[in-house]
Amino acid sequence: MSLIFNHVSYEYDSNSSVKSYALKDINLTIEDGGFYGLIGHTGSGKSTLVQHMNGLLHPTSGEVYYDGADIADKDYDLRALRSKVGLVFQYPEHQLFEATVFEDVCFGPKNMGLSKNEAELRAFTALEQVGMPHDLFYSSPFDLSGGQKRRAAIAGVLAMKPKILVLDEPTAGLDPKGRDDILDQISRLHEEENMSIVLVSHSMEDVANYVDRILVMNRGELVYNDVPKAVFAHIHELEGMGLAAPQVTYIMNKLRDDGFNVGLGATTIDEACDNIMKALGR
Repeated sequence: MSLIFNHVSYEYDSNSSVKSYALKDINLTIEDGGFYGLIGHTGSGKSTLVQHMNGLLHPTSGEVYYDGADIADKDYDLRALRSKVGLVFQYPEHQLFEATVFEDVCFGPKNMGLSKNEAELRAFTALEQVGMPHDLFYSSPFDLSGGQKRRAAIAGVLAMKPKILVLDEPTAGLDPKGRDDILDQISRLHEEENMSIVLVSHSMEDVANYVDRILVMNRGELVYNDVPKAVFAHIHELEGMGLAAPQVTYIMNKLRDDGFNVGLGATTIDEACDNIMKALGR
């Protein structure tokens, strides 16, 4: 059930004499089971792109297809789409509103028309999937820590059993441990459920460590769509867009400049260590 963007453009104000594009001629396929990182400077079009993925926005021109159907068709069931393409916003705690965590996670399945028992079973499973402690299931979501609120919000989307999970900066504002916990849990969901993941992030290290493919947005255009090594090889081009490569990539480049015979393809610490050990003949 792939998600396909076919020459998608989106104008801020299509009635204006001066066209201002948030998206320009985007061609993209989110494949089943893929793990994508979406990066770009502020205002590059990332959030606009992800809001097209579940029909919150519709293209000014072009089409978005899910499972072969145009989601902008008049009779298309957008509620069904949003249960299949789940979007977790940048500050997902703003999505929490019920009296308890458990009730909040039940909301989506109930809104899908499921029975009380089925909704509660899904909520219980989703909360376990994100590692929420059982003693917090019936706490107020507003009494949770920042990381726990993120887990609750992600569980609320998971309870609808999406095929594609889109996360817009899910670790924003968290401490390093909280960030790693959330990303590790997302990675496990991807592996265990074969769920497609689209992770929007400003952290090049997070993207390099977790995703299989990187999408780079710049001024509304999709300028790169490739594996991490290939994307981060364009260090100078990325810097020109206000982005960067992972710190380890800069370290490897500096070692090469200083005369060490190391490769330049490392994007993670493990890859860099292996590369350095090989260069030292160990």
